[in-house]
Amino acid sequence: MSTHEVPKTLMVEGFRARRSFGFGGLSKGATMIAAMVLVADGLIATQAPITLLVTLPVTGVVFGLAAARRHGMSALAYYWAKFSWRRAAKIDATSYRRLLLPHPYALDLPGVGASSTLIRAHDPTTGKSVGVVHDRATGRMTISTLLAPGGSLMAPTGAVQSTLRTWSSVLDAMSTDEQIKGASVTIQITPGAGEALGDDVKARQDPNAPKLAKQIIDELVRTTPHATASVAPWMSVTVDPNASANPPADLAEQVAEALKVVDSLDLSGTGTDIERRATDIDLRRLVRSAYDPDVFNARDAEFADLSWVECGPQAADDGWEEYAHDGGVSISWVLREMPRRPIPYSVLLPLLAPGRFQRRITLAYRVLDPYEGEAVLEREISHAQNQAQMTAEIKGRAKWSQKADAQRAEKAAAQVAGGSQVVDWTLMVTVTARSTAELPAARQELKRAEKAMRSIRLRPAYGAQAAVFAAGLPLGYHPLVKD
Repeated sequence: MSTHEVPKTLMVEGFRARRSFGFGGLSKGATMIAAMVLVADGLIATQAPITLLVTLPVTGVVFGLAAARRHGMSALAYYWAKFSWRRAAKIDATSYRRLLLPHPYALDLPGVGASSTLIRAHDPTTGKSVGVVHDRATGRMTISTLLAPGGSLMAPTGAVQSTLRTWSSVLDAMSTDEQIKGASVTIQITPGAGEALGDDVKARQDPNAPKLAKQIIDELVRTTPHATASVAPWMSVTVDPNASANPPADLAEQVAEALKVVDSLDLSGTGTDIERRATDIDLRRLVRSAYDPDVFNARDAEFADLSWVECGPQAADDGWEEYAHDGGVSISWVLREMPRRPIPYSVLLPLLAPGRFQRRITLAYRVLDPYEGEAVLEREISHAQNQAQMTAEIKGRAKWSQKADAQRAEKAAAQVAGGSQVVDWTLMVTVTARSTAELPAARQELKRAEKAMRSIRLRPAYGAQAAVFAAGLPLGYHPLVKD
């Protein structure tokens, strides 16, 4: 068995992108808009036929762009996003500078984190403090759990299968809880953590040890800072405490309700060890060190007195393909398309390998409730079959890709009927370099990791660098949870 091969029992499948039925490469909504625009062109032409010389070519170009693909999205969406970003950059809406103003919220975090605030709560079950991020705009609360880094690459096949089944049970619990809106698992790898390990080994070295042993230890101390990294994994759960049958009366009861919901999720047996609930100091460290990686290994006392807004950047510039902030420049990539074949459970390993730059990998997901999941799949089956039938009527036969897509939709429906859950998910990766000069090396490192995965394709988060950067942090922002 090669390093890329795993048993078939440890392969994961059932991925499919949502597709609506429309004409050509258009979606259902785009097809309806196209029909209305053509009707409007015809009505205008009845009064001034000469206008068809302008309206028809323009209409054709617009919907040609809507049908074409660019970087895994419609070309129209891509160019519209670029136009919107340039317009925002022209009026300096993509730049952030922290200013001291008399307005109560003048020092809020930038972008999608502007409505968040940090609450220090007391957890009666453990007797310790817990950090709760409250979204003032929506009322939702996000609680993060620190996990112990580990792996299952050397675990027996049966143990890994049991872990996957347990994760399925966790997703099932999320699907039936109306208060849980979404969750995400993030792993942050910060290189250079071996320096502290080297200092510790050097201080504990026995001066009377054999010469050969000293040479080996000295060699390890010399090479360790270049070969190790600090790994910080955590899981964030977004909860709407007001979605219960008896909504809480005040903020304190909302925090208590959110803690109770998160405590109901049992992660034992999922292959991960729970370290503890993230405290307010932990959250400050994670957020502040993302903007300034130099402070990641600082003492807790340096974060205890920081306000929530001070954890953000002093200045930031949201570029088309990069995000410049206090301690460096970051590039964020997102999932381009769903895998079209079964993937091994260890597919993300190349992304998790330490490199030269700080890397943050976030898997965000939203579990649909059973009724919504069933309705979604029924619509997807109808859309796939209608698309194949329309192609067959025009060209004489349906495309093999359309037939395969319909089969995947039917297979997913059969799995849901057997008790599986429908999950909306996405993958986000952020790499932080210390300067703009290091960006080419950071991009090259990320591209190599993407190619090594072979099954998952990523693309830059065009025009949304700041939002994707924040989505990987415990700021309370979840890209799949809609208002």
